[in-house]
Amino acid sequence: MAITVYTTPNCPWCTKVKKYLRDNRVPFKEYDVAKDQRRAEEMVRKSKQMGTPVIDVHGKVIVGFNQPEIDKALRR
Repeated sequence: MAITVYTTPNCPWCTKVKKYLRDNRVPFKEYDVAKDQRRAEEMVRKSKQMGTPVIDVHGKVIVGFNQPEIDKALRR
C-alpha cells in the first residue's frame, strides 16, 4: 500500500496517526520534514499546508489526524 506520512518530531498528532496505522497493520513510509527539506517541500506542494501530519493515501492527501478520512481513503 502506498501510504506516506509526513511528520515532525514534537507533533502529538503525528504520533497518534502513526500509532493508529501501526495498530491497524497499515504499512507506511514516514518522512521527518524537520530533517528533510526536499520532503518538506513535497509535503507543502501536495497539501498546500505547513502543518503536520500530512498523510498521502494513494494520492488522497489528508491534513491532520482525521480518522474518518483516513479510513475512507484506505478502503479505496
